[in-house]
Amino acid sequence: MTNYFIVPGLGNSGIEHWQTFFEQSGKNFQRIIQEEWEAPAYKDWIAAIDNALSGIDLSTVVLIGHSLGCSTIAHWVANYNRKIKGALLVAPSDLEAPDYHFPTTGFSPIPTGKIPFDTIVVASSNDIWVSLERARFFADCWGSRFINIGDAGHINASSGFGQWQEGLEILKMLD
Repeated sequence: MTNYFIVPGLGNSGIEHWQTFFEQSGKNFQRIIQEEWEAPAYKDWIAAIDNALSGIDLSTVVLIGHSLGCSTIAHWVANYNRKIKGALLVAPSDLEAPDYHFPTTGFSPIPTGKIPFDTIVVASSNDIWVSLERARFFADCWGSRFINIGDAGHINASSGFGQWQEGLEILKMLD
């Protein structure tokens, strides 16, 4: 059985977010909880991933990242060099963009090394936090399959992505 670990972005994902819908879709889904959601430090966030996976057969693990959670996963890979089953990386925020002004520590530069397991980057053509070109750049660097779902904003609750059934279908591509 696959063990799914949800890695939210800045501020966590609220009750109407697709990550919460995913979390409630099965007993094998769980959210990785961060101590500091509003002004995160990458070392703390990647340590939380590693701690959550402690004692789990890594060959059964799929990480599900959104926004800053995608960068967190890339940093986790770069720092811990663990191999898991796969990762779904949705709307990876571009922390290096001039308009990104959120209080984060150590997340930039975003790692661009190849990720040594199966990954899918899902992006939108009108995401205010990452251009389609930059999302494709991340996917190419990470060795990820790339899916453009069109005009979908930041692929979050405020963009209408709560019960995101299409996302669950995309997730199945990692099984």
